Amino acid sequence: MSADGRRGGGALGRVVRAGVGRRRTQTTVMVLTTLLSVAAAVLALGLLVASAAPFDRAFARQQGAHLTVEFDGSAVTADRLAATARAPGVAAAAGPFALVSVRLRGEGPVPPGFVPPPLTVAGRSSADGPVDAMSLNEGRWVRSAGEIVLEAEALPPGLVLGDRVTAGTAELTVVGIASTAGASADAWVVPDGLSALAGARQPAFQMLYRLTAAGTRAEVEAGREAIAAAVPAGAVAGTQSYLDVRETAQENTGAFVPFVAAFALLGLAMSVLVISIVVSGAVSAATRRIGNLKSVGFTPLQIGRAYVAQALVPGSVGTVLGVALGNALAVPLMAEVAEAYGTGIEPIPLWVDLVVPAAALAVVAVTAFGPALRAARLPTATALRVGPAAGGARGRRIRGLLGRLPLPRPVTLGLAAPFARPGRSATTAAAVTFGALAVTFAVGLGSTLVAVRADGDPNRGGDVTVRTVAPPGPGGEMPGKPADPAAVAAATAALPGTGSVYRTARMHIGVAGLKGGAPLVAYEGDTAGSRHTMVAGRWFGAPGEAVAPTRFLRATNLRVGESITLSDQGRTVRVRLVGEVFDLGGNGMVLRTAAASVASLGPRYMPAVFSVTVTPGTDPAEYAERLNTAVTPLGARAAVTEAGKSSVIRAMQALIVMLTVMLVVVACLGVFNTVVLDTRERVRDLGVCKALGMTPRQAVAQVLTSVAGIGLVAGAVGVPLGVALHRWVMPAMGRAVGTTIPPADVDVYGAPLLALLAVAGVVIATAGALLPAGRAARTSTARALRAE
Repeated sequence: MSADGRRGGGALGRVVRAGVGRRRTQTTVMVLTTLLSVAAAVLALGLLVASAAPFDRAFARQQGAHLTVEFDGSAVTADRLAATARAPGVAAAAGPFALVSVRLRGEGPVPPGFVPPPLTVAGRSSADGPVDAMSLNEGRWVRSAGEIVLEAEALPPGLVLGDRVTAGTAELTVVGIASTAGASADAWVVPDGLSALAGARQPAFQMLYRLTAAGTRAEVEAGREAIAAAVPAGAVAGTQSYLDVRETAQENTGAFVPFVAAFALLGLAMSVLVISIVVSGAVSAATRRIGNLKSVGFTPLQIGRAYVAQALVPGSVGTVLGVALGNALAVPLMAEVAEAYGTGIEPIPLWVDLVVPAAALAVVAVTAFGPALRAARLPTATALRVGPAAGGARGRRIRGLLGRLPLPRPVTLGLAAPFARPGRSATTAAAVTFGALAVTFAVGLGSTLVAVRADGDPNRGGDVTVRTVAPPGPGGEMPGKPADPAAVAAATAALPGTGSVYRTARMHIGVAGLKGGAPLVAYEGDTAGSRHTMVAGRWFGAPGEAVAPTRFLRATNLRVGESITLSDQGRTVRVRLVGEVFDLGGNGMVLRTAAASVASLGPRYMPAVFSVTVTPGTDPAEYAERLNTAVTPLGARAAVTEAGKSSVIRAMQALIVMLTVMLVVVACLGVFNTVVLDTRERVRDLGVCKALGMTPRQAVAQVLTSVAGIGLVAGAVGVPLGVALHRWVMPAMGRAVGTTIPPADVDVYGAPLLALLAVAGVVIATAGALLPAGRAARTSTARALRAE
């Protein structure tokens, strides 16, 4: 029988089982490393898939419109619009559909001062069509006047199928609830029923287009220009690109993708390094055993296979547990995805659960095979001669040089230890570098998110906030009549300690070309105390000027300096955008201007919120109590202004902490394994030192010092890399949610913080070395001297 036959099968299996059982420490490290790495990869890849697939699938299934264009009904005829289907770059078109903006009121009670937002209603006879086919979630399509189908996201709270709504004098029955991927309208009626909603107003027209090329904004813009050229000048009232709709749909989860992907890549790199450390260390420690195996007939290939199997056994356990952990951690993130897209909660795709562990095991196998095969190719006599590591000539020279320093002997021995195994020390330093990078990156992300939460809320103005509409009572009962703004203003002005005061009214207005309009905050008074952060331009300073966030500008295809038409109940007004404000509220679509700018619209809204800045030396809490006493009889409430809360930011902060802890643990595992190997290889040296009088505390100091130097160097490298990664990821996160993060919120690393982070590498290294250092200190002198 051949050697292969005699030493294959069962003999090889016994070698694998013995290796796994004997090296319990390395086996545990391998399981934990692959577990954490696979969990991070499953989480990241699953989120990446979920962040894109829902919209794309629905858009493809419904043949969504790449471009939705609203036309002025008095400037172009329906026949002329139908001819635009043959414009250059247009692949398919639907329409023209008559269009009108209305406010629907349900039959149930509403809070005081509530005015429903304007909804874009289109006259459409069928849910099907070559472009933007509707998906009916409930009910049926409209068949006659007096019926209406509502878009699922535009459904007013509490309204259900079969309820009746009013729009002016017209009464309508909700017969269906539909979804449109292209967000072309908020509701639909039969074409003949639109005249009752429009009244004396001239309806606008809507055309829906699919373009031959629509992958980029430039291609969509080229299509818009070709369509505009086919109609009279000024006929285009507004446009909407599907890219903006897609971006808006991804706002809650899109911000997760850049930093989760960065953490996943860090985890992958650290996993490869730590697995390499573990396997290489195991092979190095078993070189004599490899010589024994070769002497009894095992071939280099069989030995290589055995050590790969010894790595794959714990690696397989880790991947299975990692898939389970990744799926468990993905549950809250998938809930965010479901809320963003209005779909059910989807689990991690099955192919992700299969591809990630397969890739992880391939990494383990490749990483293990190289060092195992190199060791197996050593001549048998050479392998049998190898004994415990003695440190080599280089290590002895370094110890001699460091021994001349005025430092305790355990410290100099510890500082010299990494030079005895430079290759192993380099890979350990790389793992600690990634750990320091992850900590630096996480601290920067957390600091930026805190700054973003504060700077991205222009509504958080002044020191004290007064609301003229009291919140609902403890039992849910609705508040009474809103307080008179003039009386509240008089009471505030008369109170000692009052500095500047401005008041705001929130309303929903129509915006040319923007489905459903947009929220608008109108300001009155001294806005010097308002808290706002500008990305570009300036804050409004005169009637007719306004500011808008990044997403609003993108959705309306406008730039700072251009004008836009606002409408309400048939009245219109134009305002000029003078600044781009950093604003995360209202889905990034809130327009802000002076109340005088929209006075011609005849708004029926009263100022609902007063923002008060107290005079220097006045305690805001004490002032708020006095002001609340003064305005409570009027029906208002006053309180110290509090920072806004964001469930998305809280979720991101929790995810950052979770992923950082995972990566730091992986880095500590790499250090732990290295120190275990080093202390085992130098156990006789340790015994000699103890025989000469080294105390357990000095033994611990020696071991910790051996990794502290590595940690210091790793921190000096990892911290700048973490800062650079943060400065790359944060703008990407901003772009993912359709906004621009101000540079001041990205540059959060000050000199004191960087100095503190510089010791992150030392902390990670010493944390990983604590357990083996304590074990080495407890090893008896006699046992250490007997060790081979």
